[in-house]
Amino acid sequence: PGNTFFDVTDIHMHVPEGATPKDGPSAGIAMVTSMLSLALGKPIRNDLAMTGEVSLTGKVLPVGGIKEKIMGGRRAGIQCIILPSANRRDYDEIPDYLKEGLDVHFAEDYETVYDVALGNK
Repeated sequence: PGNTFFDVTDIHMHVPEGATPKDGPSAGIAMVTSMLSLALGKPIRNDLAMTGEVSLTGKVLPVGGIKEKIMGGRRAGIQCIILPSANRRDYDEIPDYLKEGLDVHFAEDYETVYDVALGNK
């Protein structure tokens, strides 16, 4: 309400066809967040990472490769991570030394993602 960004702006988001199968959906919540950040003029903190497929109704759906994504995030200096709630068991199975010092949020719906990434949490 009150924001006409998407009414007056054309956006093209290119998702290459030659990408690794099933890599695209993992970026669902990140793609939505990046568009909202642009539309609202609110930057996202640079130590935040997220993964999760998003449904048309805003549900955050599980993805694979949680351990590998956590390891990659740590190498990149990530401090805060948003994961699908349905991947909590995968996260719990990761060794503690990989989880140490991370601020992890589990999302069932996009509202939680928004609150962490663009809200005041």
